[in-house]
Amino acid sequence: MKLHDLIPNPGSKKNRKRVGRGISAGQGKTAGHGTKGEGSRSGQGGHTYRQGGNLPFFRRLPFIRGEGFSALNSVEYNEVNLDQLTSAFTAKTEVTPEALAGAHLLRDPRNPVVLLGRGEINVPLKVRVHRVSSGAKRKIEAAGGSIEPLE
Repeated sequence: MKLHDLIPNPGSKKNRKRVGRGISAGQGKTAGHGTKGEGSRSGQGGHTYRQGGNLPFFRRLPFIRGEGFSALNSVEYNEVNLDQLTSAFTAKTEVTPEALAGAHLLRDPRNPVVLLGRGEINVPLKVRVHRVSSGAKRKIEAAGGSIEPLE
């Protein structure tokens, strides 16, 4: 076998269709574009915004562009500060989302709880919430309390 004997497999190569080359070729005159209408014109397809009287695609989408857009998977936390805990709980109490909901400190009990460090705390508390800021953690541990994160 020599280099000039190599040929492609049968059926692997196909000649392209040469349109607009006369009626005997089978693709003459309109060259597969039909007669009249948008599809027969050059630059066929138009713009996404032009839809022949229908409300354009981009105007049908909900308006979620720009600064007012909030991500669909963002987590909204119940924010609780240390000064709220001192007025609602006594020493060595376990602070859980259920206890905070019972003390009416949560906006929406279904959301996770984050403990923030505003105010001072001087009683030891056992805190079991979803998130604790570093400042709040420092103050709780300085008061003799403990922190256990929830999942």
